[in-house]
Amino acid sequence: MAARTKAAPPTPWSNNLATPKVDKTAYVHSFSRLIGDVRIGANVFVAPGSSIRADEGTPFFIGESSNIQDGVVIHGLEQGRVVGDDNQEYSVWIGKNTCITHMALIHGPAYIGDECFIGFRSTVFNAKVGDGCIIMMHALIQDVDIPPGKYVPSGAVIVNQQQAERLPNVIDSDRSFANHVVEINEALLAGYRCADDEACVNPQVYKVPKGTDAVTNYDINDQSEYTNSVSNMSLSSDIKTQVRSLLAQGCIISTEHANQRRFKTKSWLTVGQIDGRNEHQVIARLESILHEYQGEYVRLIGVDPRAKRRVAEVVIQRPEDTPGEGTVRSVATHAASKSRSGRNRSAGQSSGNLGNGAAQEINSLIAQGCNIGIEHANQRRFRTKSWLTIGQVSGNKVFNAIEQAVADYPGEYVRVIGVDTDAKRRIAEIIVQRPGDNPTQSNRSSSYGSSNGNNHSYSSNGNSHSYSSNGNGVGKLGSKIIQQIRSLLAAGFKIGTEHADKRHFKAQSWQSCSPIGSSRESDVIAALEDCLREHSGEYVRMLGIDDQAKRRVAETIIQRPEDNPQNGSNGNGHSSNGNGSGDGRGYFVSDYTSGSKHQGRPPNYNEFSTRHLNDEAVQEVRSLLAAGYKIGTEHADKRRFKAQSWKSCSPIDSRHELDVVALLEVCLAEHSGEYVRLLGIDPKSKRRVAETIIQRP
Repeated sequence: MAARTKAAPPTPWSNNLATPKVDKTAYVHSFSRLIGDVRIGANVFVAPGSSIRADEGTPFFIGESSNIQDGVVIHGLEQGRVVGDDNQEYSVWIGKNTCITHMALIHGPAYIGDECFIGFRSTVFNAKVGDGCIIMMHALIQDVDIPPGKYVPSGAVIVNQQQAERLPNVIDSDRSFANHVVEINEALLAGYRCADDEACVNPQVYKVPKGTDAVTNYDINDQSEYTNSVSNMSLSSDIKTQVRSLLAQGCIISTEHANQRRFKTKSWLTVGQIDGRNEHQVIARLESILHEYQGEYVRLIGVDPRAKRRVAEVVIQRPEDTPGEGTVRSVATHAASKSRSGRNRSAGQSSGNLGNGAAQEINSLIAQGCNIGIEHANQRRFRTKSWLTIGQVSGNKVFNAIEQAVADYPGEYVRVIGVDTDAKRRIAEIIVQRPGDNPTQSNRSSSYGSSNGNNHSYSSNGNSHSYSSNGNGVGKLGSKIIQQIRSLLAAGFKIGTEHADKRHFKAQSWQSCSPIGSSRESDVIAALEDCLREHSGEYVRMLGIDDQAKRRVAETIIQRPEDNPQNGSNGNGHSSNGNGSGDGRGYFVSDYTSGSKHQGRPPNYNEFSTRHLNDEAVQEVRSLLAAGYKIGTEHADKRRFKAQSWKSCSPIDSRHELDVVALLEVCLAEHSGEYVRLLGIDPKSKRRVAETIIQRP
């Protein structure tokens, strides 16, 4: 497709009608707009819906192998230039191997270095971003120079150089996430290029035998030699039965293929629709496709022409399959029986190696007529909740498909999904395998580290669940937390959870866990304990949510990274009396930084246990919160204190007393040796109602 490029319109500051210069190896989608002096390097991908306008500030430069995703806007002011790597002046410079993601705004003058990542809906204006920086979602970068290799968290507003200098360095997990986004767009680029290449879309027509002149005419219908070569590439009886069933329902048959890299990113390429309604012709065509794409994944698609939707997806070949196998390894079929009674399931169906708890729940879902889906994820995808679908099954194939999935993905998470086909929603999520488990163990029904070995299984369909709360094992809730859960549920609130590693906890950048749909105490406790187990070594906090007002009514940290069975942690959150004489608090990080040498902080920076608010400060916090006021903090060194030039600390959004006190103690430790004062803020009138100094040098 031809890219939509045009010359810049004549303006008071530019009359040369400059046009874009696009390298022949770059791909610019026809639904994107390039205007003016835009210079695009080799292998650049410009996605549909992006707008790159060099009609005011000019010129723009986009380095090789960079990609500009959907909805990106790049523009520049008339005044202001940056110096590119070639020592020339530009309104916008984007380096090599840089990814500008969906809906980002790059407004010149702006410089973005090599191998950078600009997250969704982030804005860069009048700023320089050094090489290797990662800027996450909804961030604002303005009037600053960010040093190379820095990480900007989601929602950050960086508008002065001091903020830019204090940014943390990029770590491996950040880089792997950015690489994952880039890999997907590289797969899209290959797909777009293939769609524009007739030889790629229909390779059979362009296939020429070796040693033959490319312009020699030959009859592509004369395929006697080709047909003989695939005579042993027969489909299995299961696949033939599936084809026969789809044709009987009036479905259209088509196929897709993918190599191993595309299969991982689910970037399938269409082979084409199989014309004809004759079963033998369709099967013969499928066998020829298997031979043509031997060594790749091939899947069969059944399409309902009336509803214009897919009703079946069946992988009929994998790279390790030998000619003649054609086995169905994973099935994702929606064309199964619609019976809600489950009578077509064999009564003697075996649950294989699944534990009794998981097997019983899956049997219950099948008996209700639910569709069963299977998903898998490696440890990185599990943390970002980016599960990959294996398929959907029903009836007496469920346990065989689950065991096959467990065997196909050893060392990964595998979960079973119960889907209500009438309501079109998920009603259960059961993890049946974890990376550390043996193949013979069921992961949802394993004990949670207590000697009594109670089993846990979470579902939102109302089934009964047992739990134990008197152990001190990993993932156990204490009696105080259970009492709070009971109070929240009795008040009609919903329970949610969030987790964060140490770095994200410092930036108050929490990630939501799987939603808890049930309002039954046993279900909620089982789900919470499972969440603690899944995010062992991280902070986990419990949320009380008013579903009608759409607001949070409680936030309680129920797990810290240092919690373990040996240190006496009982999952109760450890309250403190505010004067330092109580038990250690469970509401803040005790390992805030990697060491005292970090950024020149004092040696006792990590000793949070010695820094507690006194009784008077805690009482004032309690009074302000009870009156509906928000809490804020400011700090100042001795020089600024004399000049009454206070600086704001990180905002405190929580209204829960324990969390506020914990964050205040974090602030005291962070600004050790300085003045710190507590603010009471009326959110309605936007004014301060109290100012109290709670720390002096």
